[in-house]
Amino acid sequence: MKFFPTLLCTLALLLSAQFSQAQTTPAAKAKNSAESLKIKTSAVCDMCKARLEKALAYEKGVQSAVLDVPSQVLTVTYRADKTSAEKLRAAVQQTGYDADAAPADERAYTRLPECCKKTNAVHGAE
Repeated sequence: MKFFPTLLCTLALLLSAQFSQAQTTPAAKAKNSAESLKIKTSAVCDMCKARLEKALAYEKGVQSAVLDVPSQVLTVTYRADKTSAEKLRAAVQQTGYDADAAPADERAYTRLPECCKKTNAVHGAE
């Protein structure tokens, strides 16, 4: 007989726990909100686009990264509580491309394919 009331109490507890949800405070929502950053790069082709978008996808806090090849602008959507604009620019540099006024990491730049380098005719070099 004691088994039945214990079973009912256990089921009631499980059901109430299942239907209760954690409330997110407005401050927590603001902290987790996404920010957008536009970075002018030295990327010129679809290979550059794939390389940059893939590299940024592995950065902590990045939700999306899209390079517009004609304008050479990389738009990154990220969580400010996970990363910063400086870290994202550094990631672009470490991939081998300029990030705004900051030049590319020299070692990463030398590993780029010839078509992606600044000496290519697309960049205006002769």
